[in-house]
Amino acid sequence: MSNPKAVLYGLAGPRVARDEHAFFAAAQPLGFILFGRNVETPAQVRALTAELRAIVGRTDAPILIDQEGGRVQRLKPPQWRGAPPAARFGVLYRRDAATGLEATRLNAQLIGQELIDLGITVDCAPVLDLSFPGAHDVIGDRAFDRDPAIVAALGAAYCDGLRAAGVTPVIKHVPGHGRALVDSHRELPTLSEAAETLMATDFAPFRQVGGGARSDRCWAMTAHIVCRTYDASAPVTQSARAIARVIRGAIGFDGVLVSDDLSMEALSGDVATRARAALAAGCDAVLHCTGDLADMRAADDAIGPLSASAAARVARAAAALPPPTRFDRGAAAARLDDLLAAA
Repeated sequence: MSNPKAVLYGLAGPRVARDEHAFFAAAQPLGFILFGRNVETPAQVRALTAELRAIVGRTDAPILIDQEGGRVQRLKPPQWRGAPPAARFGVLYRRDAATGLEATRLNAQLIGQELIDLGITVDCAPVLDLSFPGAHDVIGDRAFDRDPAIVAALGAAYCDGLRAAGVTPVIKHVPGHGRALVDSHRELPTLSEAAETLMATDFAPFRQVGGGARSDRCWAMTAHIVCRTYDASAPVTQSARAIARVIRGAIGFDGVLVSDDLSMEALSGDVATRARAALAAGCDAVLHCTGDLADMRAADDAIGPLSASAAARVARAAAALPPPTRFDRGAAAARLDDLLAAA
């Protein structure tokens, strides 16, 4: 079979509609992303992930979800465990670094176990954005901390926990969304800080967690944000200069790079234009999350198959996952509760 298309699609509801089935079978996307509207019960999600893979004829098709904890978790109680926000682990780390790291890894491994049991193989987490006073709260407590070293340490522990369960992490939002003054779901944020400032702050956790030889351990998701120092004319997602100089260059990330959702209002133009620009800039694949079938059809006309380099990155990330470790969920959850109680 030829390479799948360089896109991951959402769907409208908890089951695949007949017209969605026909579209996905013809389009052959790389994979899919699930949201709260797609999940009801564990049995239903298992059936859905199995059906999506059967439609495209690839048992290894990536299926993604945003399961960070706190405000952003698509799998919610009472069917699934409620995970704390990232900021809680930052507080714990500042009190005792070893305890914070252990708690972060346990929490991520518990999340990973839930996901892999459902057939979900990629988690759009951890957030490696920094917390900045006065910034828009779209990041807020989704950030571990304001200190790049703490964010990097906890982000690496989170990735280790997911990977131990057989789930690939997605570090986001590269090269850093934390200091943005507006929400990129609604507007296009702009950063004007000097390169030296960004290298020492926003970029640092991404470089430490996903740079160089660590690139194959995770995917990364772009920020729809303008970095004026590198390219004042386009958001990073659609900027060949920013992707080459910052993400692939200064940060040193050579793994799978996916766009944030094409439907966010930070981007301009119709969805086909947005997709073409992101892929031309150097994203390996794009995300289309709304589940709007007409919009997906419009986007699909602009999206070709994975490039050879993108296909190689996807394969390397899959091959880099370690064998799943033995894990007593009950004991891990109890230990995590004890650690969190200290905070």
